[in-house]
Amino acid sequence: MTTNQRAVLTGAGAMSRKWLDAIKTVGGVDIVGIVDINPANAEARAAEQNINPEIGTDLKAMLDRLSPEIVFDVAIPAVRHGIVSTALAAGAHVLSEKPMAETLDQARDLVARAEAAGRFHVVIQNRRYLAQLRRIRRLVASGAIGDITGVHCDFFLDPHFGGFREQMPHVLLLDMAVHTFDAARFVIDDAATSVYADEWNPAGSWYERDASAFASFRFSQGAVMTYRGSWAAAGLRTSWESTWRITGTEGSILWDGADDIRAERAQPHIAGKLLPDTQALEIPALDPADRIGGHLGVITDFLDATRGGPEPETVSRENIKSLAMVLGAIDSSTSGRRVEIVI
Repeated sequence: MTTNQRAVLTGAGAMSRKWLDAIKTVGGVDIVGIVDINPANAEARAAEQNINPEIGTDLKAMLDRLSPEIVFDVAIPAVRHGIVSTALAAGAHVLSEKPMAETLDQARDLVARAEAAGRFHVVIQNRRYLAQLRRIRRLVASGAIGDITGVHCDFFLDPHFGGFREQMPHVLLLDMAVHTFDAARFVIDDAATSVYADEWNPAGSWYERDASAFASFRFSQGAVMTYRGSWAAAGLRTSWESTWRITGTEGSILWDGADDIRAERAQPHIAGKLLPDTQALEIPALDPADRIGGHLGVITDFLDATRGGPEPETVSRENIKSLAMVLGAIDSSTSGRRVEIVI
């Protein structure tokens, strides 16, 4: 008979519902504790999930009492480093919300702590677990559009979250753009080396800080990524996944961020003809090995890893490369210059 793993959840806000639903779907985990600065939030979430965990406000004390194998970190970014450090010190594997840390120094420290503890610290970059991104990566990796020269992403939405996001500094870059940056890194299988960025708060914005941003990255193999986005853009919304154009030396891919993926390859140029003909490319089907499922996919891989399975692809020592893009963009926006990205 297999014994369920014991887990403590930190942060009982709205996002924790999605996490707990996915954890329940995967199975094999008992939520034995919930920590939240407001115990009423934890009690409400427990009642909603029909579970009976210990409720508290002190993570270390709860970990000392319960000795769980896992900590699920769904708290706000400002307390991420303390939560993950405490959990790793207690011998728990940790799955965190993004961003994995508020600074690169904090992120480097968490990577080192996880390695020293022999535990997994994984970040829930759920967007790369989208089936469409797996298919696009497969097409890019096939060489069908040649060497990648550019990745261009637009993100324009107008969500009214309420709560901490509407007061958060660098809210678009830190809380949302990290998904697109991580996805771009995944699709072209490369790391960014420098960035120039700017942020601003448009007229009519209900955010206290800069809700709009532009960023231009250079990657180690020569590709350039541009990102334009706003969380205060009324009308004509993009997908939450952005709209994408990926350009290569021999063709291009368009993705609307939903289900429409199109690709074309240029045909050999004919002398005297201004524009070469193009040929539509078939988008590859999913492979059984492709990791999909959004939150469910990340949580499944994390739990498999804690049970002896392979290391998840969003483990912190890999995810720090995506965080470095975000923090590099913030540094550039603040300093008004292009900055190097150094892990």
